[in-house]
Amino acid sequence: MLAKKNENARLSTYSKLFFQLGLALTLLIIYVAMEWKTAERSVTDLAYTNMQTEEILDIPITQRIIEAKPLPPPPPAPEKIELVNDKSDIKESVFETTETDQSEAIKVENTAINNIQEVVEEEEVEEDVPFAIIEEVPTYPGCKGNNEQKKKCFEEKIKALVAKNYKTELASELGLSPGKKKIYVQFKIDKNGNIINIRARGPHKRLEHEAIRVVQKLPPMIPGKQRGRPVGVKYTLPITLLVQDSN
Repeated sequence: MLAKKNENARLSTYSKLFFQLGLALTLLIIYVAMEWKTAERSVTDLAYTNMQTEEILDIPITQRIIEAKPLPPPPPAPEKIELVNDKSDIKESVFETTETDQSEAIKVENTAINNIQEVVEEEEVEEDVPFAIIEEVPTYPGCKGNNEQKKKCFEEKIKALVAKNYKTELASELGLSPGKKKIYVQFKIDKNGNIINIRARGPHKRLEHEAIRVVQKLPPMIPGKQRGRPVGVKYTLPITLLVQDSN
């Protein structure tokens, strides 16, 4: 069953009228808003400020007055002035110039020159010089050639003497662990070519004593020289022993 519609209930017939009323009401509100007037407010006192008028003081410029001290009185004049007649001659001192002329000969006493002795300062040379930096190495008996050849010959002769005289079986008798054992021997070749100050350091005291015994067999040598003067030369000799496993 369809619902029946009342023709008087339609609002579309009054839409134009509602539009006109709304437009008129809007224009009225805008006009009233534009013509609305408000009274201006003046702030006379602020609670958080205290404004005071600045007082300007006119301070006159003053000038310091310095009291003048009275001048001391002049010294009294002498009662009587006596004139003295001095007829003695005054001798003026004459200063002679010390400048010389090219024409003047300068006299020098020979005795002063003869007394001058020339002093020659001897350059200090170090007493002991390491073997690696010595200018002229010590010469082992039988070695010849230049400095490098004498140095090489020196080392070969010492190694041959150690290999011939050192008791290598001593290391095995002491029960040391297998492997390489090193003994360092340090000695000095003095200004006369003698072997002195022999010291050794190794893994066992007996090995050290044996190394010292062997180095004591070195023959006297021609001493090394530094700047043309004989000096003591320090040398370090390493001795290597190979200890094999007894098993």
